[in-house]
Amino acid sequence: MRISGGEWRSRLLRFPDVTGLRPTPDRVRQTVFNWLGQDMHGLACLDLFAGTGAMGFEALSRGAGKVVLVETSAAAAKALMDNRAALKAERASILQMDALQFLAQNKQRFDVIFIDPPYHQGWLDKLLPLLAGHLTQNGIAYVEAEFALADMDGWQVVKHGKAGNVFYHLLKSIHV
Repeated sequence: MRISGGEWRSRLLRFPDVTGLRPTPDRVRQTVFNWLGQDMHGLACLDLFAGTGAMGFEALSRGAGKVVLVETSAAAAKALMDNRAALKAERASILQMDALQFLAQNKQRFDVIFIDPPYHQGWLDKLLPLLAGHLTQNGIAYVEAEFALADMDGWQVVKHGKAGNVFYHLLKSIHV
């Protein structure tokens, strides 16, 4: 997988064959970063269910001030660390832990939170009630899902799209 923009444009990310790992397609990443703005200078980002780290490393490549990548799989977390070293991405923090555990233990606020959880496991029902407390006042959540999201309790869908079987959305908390 290649980074599509910024300082590390065209740099290759290597990752293992891990069951359930679904890298965000290039076209979707380009669309999302067009929505977010190409320059992410100084923003704090969280990449929950980081997997390949494509969204987090893409944000860093475009100037994010820091990115926390959270991944539960040991093999994927090791690949994230290897990619961090290859890119010399000092502004990346990689934590091998469960997403819910991270949200319960960490009180940081982020400008952008990327969420691409495993499908068909009810993750969004568990995560969305917790996320508003981790966003800055103008923060936004990027969510990939196996279905289209509509406005829901506490959240407004700002933008959305579909690529193949992936539905992707920008959500804004109405409680922040």
